Amino acid sequence: MPAVICLLRGVNVGGNNKIKMDVLRSICESLKLINPQTYIQSGNVVFGAPGKDLAALGGRIESAIEKSCGFRPDVVLRTLDEMRAVVTQNPFSAREGMEPGKLLVTFFDGDASAKIPLLKVTNEEWRLVGRELYIYFPIGQGQSKLSFAPFDRAPKIKWTGRNWNTVTKLAEMAASLEK
Repeated sequence: MPAVICLLRGVNVGGNNKIKMDVLRSICESLKLINPQTYIQSGNVVFGAPGKDLAALGGRIESAIEKSCGFRPDVVLRTLDEMRAVVTQNPFSAREGMEPGKLLVTFFDGDASAKIPLLKVTNEEWRLVGRELYIYFPIGQGQSKLSFAPFDRAPKIKWTGRNWNTVTKLAEMAASLEK
């Protein structure tokens, strides 16, 4: 059964949109997703899923969370093969001294290339590869002035970001599910 990585946007941040990971696993089980496994408290879950229609599955997950928790987070899904491509296509992978915790991968559910030029970048470096935007924060994300407001104002674009350590861990978890 194909493994799928599910990334929820804006959960358990600043005390808003709280969802416990056992509740998230239960929601996935109620949707007949196979062996859901969560990773840290920021809305990451990996599971086996029959079928190929990820857009429909994302909508089902959003609706189930809304019904159970009272809020509707954006959900971005990637297959194991897609997440492996995210890892292998990292444009910063050859850089010496790169700190994984300072690399953010922003996942989009569609084409966001028209919005990328609107980003006001100061110290950061970024590369768009397919539906992922890799951003390296040499002074750390907490010190950055980078604003994602252009994506928030873009209708019909769902997105969320994960640091490199989380990306590689989710890929490992999905790979172990497909064995």
